[in-house]
Amino acid sequence: MYPLDCPTQDYDWGSTDGIPTFLRQSPGSRPVAEVWMGTHPLGTANVQTPEQSRPLTDVAGELGFMLKILAADRPLSIQVHPNASTARAGYEAEESAGTPLGSRERVFKDPHPKPEMVYALSQFDTLVGFRPTAEILRVLAQLDTPLAQEMAADLRNNPGFAGIVKLVEKQLLSPPSAATVTAVVEQCSSALERGFDIRRAYLTAVELQKHHPGDVGVLISLLLNRLTLQPGEAAFLDAGIIHAHLSGMCLEVMVSSDNVLRAGLTSKHIAAQAMVHCLEEGMSRVARVTPELFGFSTDVFQPGLGDFALSVTQVSQAEPAGATLPERGKRILVCTAGDVALLNEKGESLWLARGDSAYADESDGTIRVVGTGEVAQAYQPTDGHAGRLSDLV
Repeated sequence: MYPLDCPTQDYDWGSTDGIPTFLRQSPGSRPVAEVWMGTHPLGTANVQTPEQSRPLTDVAGELGFMLKILAADRPLSIQVHPNASTARAGYEAEESAGTPLGSRERVFKDPHPKPEMVYALSQFDTLVGFRPTAEILRVLAQLDTPLAQEMAADLRNNPGFAGIVKLVEKQLLSPPSAATVTAVVEQCSSALERGFDIRRAYLTAVELQKHHPGDVGVLISLLLNRLTLQPGEAAFLDAGIIHAHLSGMCLEVMVSSDNVLRAGLTSKHIAAQAMVHCLEEGMSRVARVTPELFGFSTDVFQPGLGDFALSVTQVSQAEPAGATLPERGKRILVCTAGDVALLNEKGESLWLARGDSAYADESDGTIRVVGTGEVAQAYQPTDGHAGRLSDLV
């Protein structure tokens, strides 16, 4: 077992106090958006030994999964992640074209897909997946502007998932003016003043307008489901699922990738056509992840095709022997509350306080946790522990 020193990302939507407080540090003036725990080349963690600090890749090789801590005080971009074939083709094309990895126009940072799961550490608000056609038409019917009426007419003529994607494509390729978007938001605000909203569609648009006035993403948000996760709840975002995190703090576990295609609410590059292509290969369903119980103290969240899993274990002094964690392979662990000790099969121990993280592998065998606190563990499952997906209604 090795303690980890993990890099942070200072994106402008981050929080000045969320992650520093979680890491038991003093808040600063800059926003801290993410902590990366993994081996991705754009943010590789280091293992700490008594002799030296060295890259996690030296002891783990290239991990196929990554764990992040994310804290958002402002909305993230509306985005979608590519599937495996799209990611590979896009990466190879940009490499062949000589597009620098750090270029603003670079879309594919690596050849990997990026399905991901969020696990809420605080109340976490996000937009995930498209609303049903009938619900979108109800939302647009209350907005008395030419653009809203045009969008409704387009969707009535071409309903369903394909029609919604075409609606997004039209707005991205020929973005409306800021004044036109603002007129729609004013109608949303008027509806709220009358005490009327449709599953928080108008509230979302008004909130987003404060951060990104006149942005096409504010308009697209009206088409998306708003989902609120309470601490301990999780949602799976497969490749091709449109989403935009709004606020809160979470763990993210994902395939080790940084491929993001954006559709608004950002100053970063928007690759409209590539983004629409990814949407066409996705599905519109929103799904929470229902955990499976492992032992008496551990919830296991394993969505999708088994690319990654997250176990969350709570222990206390009421169980002096502690709790045994699932999995015996390569793992990244982070203490999310309290103070705990990790005990491996070799008799070694490693103490973690909130915010501390560690790497363990096959040589550590089964790990037991003692103390009073909570530990989350990310890994690529090999033993069949599976969570169940249930549709959000």
